[in-house]
Amino acid sequence: MNDINICPLCKRSLPEKPSKHHLIPKTFKGKEIVLLHRVCHRQIHANFTERELLNHYHTIERILENENVQKFVKWVENKPPDFHVRTKNTSLKRAKN
Repeated sequence: MNDINICPLCKRSLPEKPSKHHLIPKTFKGKEIVLLHRVCHRQIHANFTERELLNHYHTIERILENENVQKFVKWVENKPPDFHVRTKNTSLKRAKN
């Protein structure tokens, strides 16, 4: 995404203090980051393990292929840029660990 003021996940304007997401987790020496809304960032980590992020979901395009993320994006797309809600970890993710 070329516009650094737009969240690449939900396409909304970013707040003044965006959240930094490592496309490959830091635990696996990932360096490349994207700026996201805090709620978008938390949604990614609620749906995927670090190993899943490393092995498959290491691009925004791949993350957006996920059905749960697609539902989230549709739900959040009309919320204000500073919108935040507590994110629950999915039971599916926890069952895989």
